[in-house]
Amino acid sequence: MSKLIAVWGVPGSGKTTFAAKLALSIYDHYSATVLILSCDNQTPALPLLFPNRKADELYSVGAALSKADITQGDVIGSIVTLGNKQNFGVLAYKDGENKYTYPKYDDAKAAVFFTMLKSLADYVVVDCGSQLAGLSAAAVKTADTVLRLAAPDLKSMSFFASQLPLYGDSSFKTDQHIVGMNITDNELYLPIEECRTHYRDVSFVLPYCREVKVQMLSGDLTHPVTDKKYREMIRKITEKVV
Repeated sequence: MSKLIAVWGVPGSGKTTFAAKLALSIYDHYSATVLILSCDNQTPALPLLFPNRKADELYSVGAALSKADITQGDVIGSIVTLGNKQNFGVLAYKDGENKYTYPKYDDAKAAVFFTMLKSLADYVVVDCGSQLAGLSAAAVKTADTVLRLAAPDLKSMSFFASQLPLYGDSSFKTDQHIVGMNITDNELYLPIEECRTHYRDVSFVLPYCREVKVQMLSGDLTHPVTDKKYREMIRKITEKVV
């Protein structure tokens, strides 16, 4: 049976990077068919993941969602593949697109879309927007596992104090989320232990990795990571959610 894993959290906590590394880890360790879906149409992910691809080599997930009746062929046609990885694909928005590029879709269409994704892959990793609406809301509501990503700073604390009450409906299952912290910077003192105490139920802390930071800046997030400490933590998280 296929599994849907949603990654949600504070802006700037490294959700896209983490979702990509988690999906690649699942692919590498479980020989599974894996899809990544990025719901963000404010900062489209395709330019971040494939900055050197030609425009005609990239396909927008918005095109499939704009169809009156989504077919499996529409979904497959929106998948951007990696040449060196069979059975691994990415669905996201293209450079220059935004929420007004395509017609709006309703919750029913989002549900159909996720059903189709799960029929195509063993694992679907969804990189949700920080505001849970549209695909992001549907992903969190229907996911088998939700990973809530925080950062060890005051901004993250403020975000969750403000936003979590908005998702108090039981359909968001916030009490079941797996909470983790992602260390995206090592140049400043970060109150990691203090934040762990504040969040109380932190299940993992993803260490800072300069190699990943370089990959993010250069558009190489689909490349492997050699940093042993980082890889071990990603592997532990993978084992927890698979």
